Amino acid sequence: MAKRTSGKILWLDLEMTGLSADDDLILEVAAIATDWNFKEIATYHGIVKNTKKALTERLATNAAFWDYHTDSRDGLIDQNKNGKSLTEIEDEILAFISEHFKASKPVLLGGNSIHMDRRFIVSNWPRLDARLHYRMLDVSAWKVVFDGKFKKKFTKPDAHRALDDIRGSIMELQYYLTKIK
Repeated sequence: MAKRTSGKILWLDLEMTGLSADDDLILEVAAIATDWNFKEIATYHGIVKNTKKALTERLATNAAFWDYHTDSRDGLIDQNKNGKSLTEIEDEILAFISEHFKASKPVLLGGNSIHMDRRFIVSNWPRLDARLHYRMLDVSAWKVVFDGKFKKKFTKPDAHRALDDIRGSIMELQYYLTKIK
């Protein structure tokens, strides 16, 4: 039987060049620690530095990135020069977790389509992956149920930046929870 998670949620969002954990690059990561009332306890934001060559090659082959990241794409690319290595970012996220979560409990990961972010975590940050619970709080599952069964939709802010996306996911889950009687 798995250990119970802590009384907090680690909301996480990655901005990537695409959806292949094997080929695409992580550009930006954000995390918010909340309690179960979704009150923000702390936030983290990091920029991943990718080589100019890798970034140029990956973006040249991924038209979906350019379609998805309209207003924010220039900021995501321009900030690369101020980024840190994947190892440094993993160290910072683990320090964030150590500060805000109990060491004896696996950390519950939350977000929208969080399984996709988890694939990148597994591929790039094994120490972080080891700290996370096998269960995840995926807001997109709520979206599917409420749209399919009740025809209820939440219009999430269209920012496509990591920290804003997390706050949108929390707002979305709160919306669905208000519909439960």
